[in-house]
Amino acid sequence: MACCARAAKLKTTPVPCPPTRARPPFVLVVDVGTVIEVYAEFSKSGGTYTPFPDPRSHRLALADLARPEVQERLRRIWQDPDSLNPARISAQVTRDVAALLAQLAKSLEGGNASASSNPGAGTNFKPNKPEDQAQQALPASENIASYLTRCLFSMFAEDVELLPKGAFLGLLQTHRNDPATLQQMLRILWTDMDKGGFSAALAKPVLHFNGKLFKGAERDGYSLLLTPAQIDLLIQAAKANWREVEPAIFGTLLERALSPTERHALGAHYTPRAYVERLVLPTVIAPLRADWANAQAAALEGKAAEAKLAEARAEVKKFHHQLCTTRVLDPACGSANFLYVTLEHLKRLEGEVVNQLEALGHTQDQLGFEGETVTLQQLRGIELNERAAALAELVLWIGYLQWHIRTRGNAAVAEPVVHNYGNIECRDAVLAWDAQELAYDEAGQLLSRWDGVTFKVHPVTGEKVPDEAAQVPQWRYVGARPAPWPQADFIVGNPPFIGKLRMREALGDGYVQALRAAWPEVPDSADFVMFWWARAAALVSARSCKRMGLITTNSLTMVFNRRVVQAGLDGALTCTGLEGAALDGAALAGVGLVDAGATGGDGAGEAGDAAPIPGQPCHLVFAIADHPWVDGANGAAVRIAMTVLAPDAGEGQLCSVVGEQTGEHGEVAVELIERTGLIHADLKVGANVTQAQTLQANAKLSSAGVIPHGAAMQLTAEEAATMEADAPIKPYRNGKDLTDKSRGLLVIDCHGLSAEQVRERYPRLYQWLLDRVKPERDVNKDKDLREKWWLHRRNNDDMRRASAGLPRYIATVMTAKHRIFQFLDGAILPDQMLVVIALNDAYALGVLSSQLHAEWALATGSTLEDRPRYNKSRCFETFPFPDDDTGLTPELRQRIVLLAEQIDAHRKRVLGQVGAAAGDFASAARMSPPQCPPAPALPATAPAPALPATTPAAAQAQTATALTLTGLYNVLAALREGRPLNAKEKAIHSAGLVGVLRELHDELDAAVLAAYGWADLAADMASAPATETHTSAVAQLLLRLVQLNTQRAAEEAQGRVRWLRPAFQNPQKSLSKTELLALDTQAPGANLDDEKLLSKTEQSKPTQQTPWPAQLPEQVRAVAAVLAASPVPLSLSAIEAHFKGRGPWKKSLPTLLQTLEALGRAQCVQHQGASAWRG
Repeated sequence: MACCARAAKLKTTPVPCPPTRARPPFVLVVDVGTVIEVYAEFSKSGGTYTPFPDPRSHRLALADLARPEVQERLRRIWQDPDSLNPARISAQVTRDVAALLAQLAKSLEGGNASASSNPGAGTNFKPNKPEDQAQQALPASENIASYLTRCLFSMFAEDVELLPKGAFLGLLQTHRNDPATLQQMLRILWTDMDKGGFSAALAKPVLHFNGKLFKGAERDGYSLLLTPAQIDLLIQAAKANWREVEPAIFGTLLERALSPTERHALGAHYTPRAYVERLVLPTVIAPLRADWANAQAAALEGKAAEAKLAEARAEVKKFHHQLCTTRVLDPACGSANFLYVTLEHLKRLEGEVVNQLEALGHTQDQLGFEGETVTLQQLRGIELNERAAALAELVLWIGYLQWHIRTRGNAAVAEPVVHNYGNIECRDAVLAWDAQELAYDEAGQLLSRWDGVTFKVHPVTGEKVPDEAAQVPQWRYVGARPAPWPQADFIVGNPPFIGKLRMREALGDGYVQALRAAWPEVPDSADFVMFWWARAAALVSARSCKRMGLITTNSLTMVFNRRVVQAGLDGALTCTGLEGAALDGAALAGVGLVDAGATGGDGAGEAGDAAPIPGQPCHLVFAIADHPWVDGANGAAVRIAMTVLAPDAGEGQLCSVVGEQTGEHGEVAVELIERTGLIHADLKVGANVTQAQTLQANAKLSSAGVIPHGAAMQLTAEEAATMEADAPIKPYRNGKDLTDKSRGLLVIDCHGLSAEQVRERYPRLYQWLLDRVKPERDVNKDKDLREKWWLHRRNNDDMRRASAGLPRYIATVMTAKHRIFQFLDGAILPDQMLVVIALNDAYALGVLSSQLHAEWALATGSTLEDRPRYNKSRCFETFPFPDDDTGLTPELRQRIVLLAEQIDAHRKRVLGQVGAAAGDFASAARMSPPQCPPAPALPATAPAPALPATTPAAAQAQTATALTLTGLYNVLAALREGRPLNAKEKAIHSAGLVGVLRELHDELDAAVLAAYGWADLAADMASAPATETHTSAVAQLLLRLVQLNTQRAAEEAQGRVRWLRPAFQNPQKSLSKTELLALDTQAPGANLDDEKLLSKTEQSKPTQQTPWPAQLPEQVRAVAAVLAASPVPLSLSAIEAHFKGRGPWKKSLPTLLQTLEALGRAQCVQHQGASAWRG
């Protein structure tokens, strides 16, 4: 609770408290002995405190303290403040009402909820269809929805006494046993409500309600014939307190209740009001409140005399006029929850303005609906779904009437009660066209596609496969162009979430092709929501809109969407000329991106009718990169981003979610921290890593793995055993195999083979593919997938070329909580969710495994849901490795190599692996091509490497705990945070030797920072994450890396490239002495002479000798570390020179080298009878 005494009696708006983690929900402003003013902000997350419960009744005079209800309010403010949150009270009422209406709707449909044939069903976007086809889809459901909508508005009207109190409930109860009479009585009542006057149904006069809701009484289905049981459900709903229904969530729940395809989600979560406010406030209300503060300052500064008071009133009236003429657009309004929340805050602000006028001695006549006041005319929406559009108008009117009656009483309601403003348009928001025609191919055949939902049982496998007979037609859109939008001062909303990969499936090929052609400035790789973002940003850039704020998926920070954001910031999005828009729904002003090839429409104000307006730079004034959300259609939990764009340059408020707590109804309360600064296109502040340039030095080495496309491509060991012995089957690993327990799966890989070759050489394998893969591919719209059904969807030739011949390569999981790099055996075929770095060099593994690179990856990458995503083009290809210009020395390089090898070996050891995963070699030995040699049996003189002996307690802990890579690094993160470990974490810490892992990583981090010459950051970087010290060090680190990237890019422009693997990346170039010394000779076809290499080897004398280890495991690790640290292959004598010791230890060295070769840790190079080994 916050409370302050106020000496002055001028009525000013409370200043928002600075954002902290412990904001009180209430602020009491006390003029001691006179009045208490109550202000509330229930989100506790940095919003503006507003009068509570409303601007007309938030002031408590001293005499009011004698009233019991006021005493109770003050008591709860101090003892249980959250109990006064109106959203909590109304949310439960709203859920109960929606559940009753859903039960009634299902009963009216006879329990047979028909499934939509719409390919977009299940998403929050439904593609357009011809009108007659749409009307035939669910006519009964639409009648039911309209009927129930009229019922619930009637329930609301009687509770707020716009109808005689209890009138509608009385009709239901009176005629409960005579449904036919009730049907006619309701038709009469609604007809009378539409026109106003005396109602025969009630034997009383009723107000003139008007609007669209009660029209069409002559139509069939206007008033339905119910059963007594169904009437009972209506009676239960009518008994609810409709004054407490929450419009912000009511529309969503009602839409689910009335939709047969979405009713299953009624019990699912809904978007909490606080989430909606989190975007509405910075987009619309914050700039208006800033203007209001300026108006107050101008009005109150030095105004004392009556003449001055008149000037003050004029200033306040001027702002009131601005407020009442502000226009807000939601271009994907759904059931209007964003518009309603905006409306309520506009009305709250208006109440404060009116209070200020009264304090300045102004007396106003009672404001009617047509006077100078905030009305629904100011709120505009576009919605494709007809039912949602109708509900949007209903929600807005209920919300508006609730507020008006709550603050002014129902006597102030003017007739007609409801106006048909036409402010919710039911149409497509991003694409307009002249005609929609069926699409035919060149031969005149109707084009169609699988409907995406119908399956059949395969006669052989018994599994469900797509039913190729279930087809829907393809459409062609004639004269397609960007759809017009009404003019608005602010744009806010939640456009549909459809990823770029699902757009054709959900919307149809014809629609997507027309959309892409009409919007050339939106990249083909962008998600559907970015068409809304680009349009709104173009309007702000053209200064035709003051601010826009939109919800998108959190993939906004990914490169394919970030390009649109950057274009918006740069002012590179261009819009057409603007025309005025009438609020009566007549010709609307159109704004769209330039499309030289689009056909302009005939309608006034449509895109293409006016000359383009060049854009100007903008900035992000508010952003959250990753926030929980609830999908409106199905209630699924998703992760979203919020962005608010404003004109000109400037800093913004970047919020980050640092805590989430699930409430009793599934809503997630979030805890936010804030940073202020220039927000970049990747929704980060600080170093502008989005400007980092791709470096040639890192080119051709990184790639994602393959995409098999089809579960039948993956085999268990038992299934693989039924195939031909030499069938092209390889070990296969995906992200979960690396972070969790490996599934041990194999994958069919017919890369390089034709279907005929597969059938001839591997008939068993061919039949497996024919029965299980081909049926699914046959109905795929992708021609390549249909015609090349035996191959992977993505074979990734670049990855295969880069990793060919490597005994091992570096891999990281693309989307993972922790950024972990590790060596994988070269025989393993990686999945698309692994990023492959085609380097066999432990030095590269060490640099990539450092905290320095992890911070770079976090800054340059993106997120999927709440997990960081490693984008190879941004995270790896822009990353500047240390070199001689930064302070890298041979000693530091060798130190990094040794630590990287130890980290990789330590993890594999505690996770039950040996070296490079010998289990993978066992399954890979039979694979061809390429042929992988089987692991040779170790001679009797060299016993198999054994794990260090463990105590019984440690063994028991390891048995009881399923160790995984994620588990190890979860505990490592806990140690770095300094928090106590729970029982499970303690067991992992003990069994996984996480203390050792932390020490190795700490030493590696220090070595890598030293290699960059940035040892001054080491201490601060090692501090606890999220502390001010650590955050400051990371910001400085990123600035230095961006500068180094710029320096390296300038070098490359002058012709100097610091290749990571020159023999593969640049094989035609004659190598300099420096490059030769640093050469990693792992690449196939390296243009080197082995004799020169051997000469270099002989000249490479170690600076000091290491004692020969006594135990075999330590001997294996020591030799492997020497090979990995050497930039060139080492002969047997050169390897011996690295060690010292007594006894015949040199005799065992050839056997150890054979063991390392079998494990993939070493490779022998033969030349003129001499042998040399490399790691």
